[in-house]
Amino acid sequence: MAKLAGVSVATASKALNGQPQVRAETRERVVRAAEQLSFSPNTLAQGLITQRSGTVGLLTSDLEGRFSIPILMGAEDAFGIDEISVFLCDARGDNMRERHHLRALLSRRVDGLIVVGARPDARPSLGHELPVPVVYAYAPSEDPGDLSLVTDNVGGGRMAVDHLLQYGRRRIAHITGDATYGAAQDRASGALARLAEEGLELAGDHVWFGSWSEAWGRGATRMLLQRCPDVDAIFAGSDEIARGVLDVLHQEKLAVPAQVAVIGFDNWNILAANARPPLSTVDMNLEQLGRLAAQRLFTAIDGKLGSGVETVPCRLVTRESTAPLE
Repeated sequence: MAKLAGVSVATASKALNGQPQVRAETRERVVRAAEQLSFSPNTLAQGLITQRSGTVGLLTSDLEGRFSIPILMGAEDAFGIDEISVFLCDARGDNMRERHHLRALLSRRVDGLIVVGARPDARPSLGHELPVPVVYAYAPSEDPGDLSLVTDNVGGGRMAVDHLLQYGRRRIAHITGDATYGAAQDRASGALARLAEEGLELAGDHVWFGSWSEAWGRGATRMLLQRCPDVDAIFAGSDEIARGVLDVLHQEKLAVPAQVAVIGFDNWNILAANARPPLSTVDMNLEQLGRLAAQRLFTAIDGKLGSGVETVPCRLVTRESTAPLE
């Protein structure tokens, strides 16, 4: 290619790599020669020189992909700017499988790792002896010396209740999932704090903890209506639970949102957008979480790895299941 362009190999290399020392007309001549020969750089050879492979690993334990796929999409968006490829490995919640994938990724000389947990609770650190930087996303590392990015579930709970309060709702109940999940506790904590600021208590007197399912949403709503028939809003800890809540409200001939407003959490589009009526919900901003994880990892690859936990704010998605009281 250098011979065809009439330049030295060093000049051709500088031209293709955007070095400023090359004149515009020379660069144009080199590019034309590369196009004519269908030349593309040898990434393996480049990696030997730069000590980088242009790849990173995303190690997840999320079997369904509901959380890891949006994070992967966000990471790929960010890495795409710098032409970095992402290897996705699913450990399926198994420590042995995770170690196997970790060894495989390191053997491929990835430049860094993003680790995504199956649930938003602290997980064991991979340690600090690895030859590449690691960023933990969604599930934080137990080690404060690691860098972790998580969703602001407390803020998300506040956001959901604040939205209902702005629409004039005052008898607000909270039906959520497994109490052993830190996310369930955090969302409830945010909701309770926002109600307390208005001098209000939860309708039904307590948080209804259960399972992350439509069945629990149905069962809890029936119990709630028996205890508190004048409830005017329900904050569900997930969109699955919210779908169960809506089922019972329809069965009881309670109009949504005219009589009871409903808001979910997750913005799982296949559930939220197709609910009757379409479900207002809190989005965990997972693609943004993935983009930030990629940006932090890219900075870490350059030798500037941070530590601690960084939270990413949620965002509200308003649909027809919430509306001002008439």
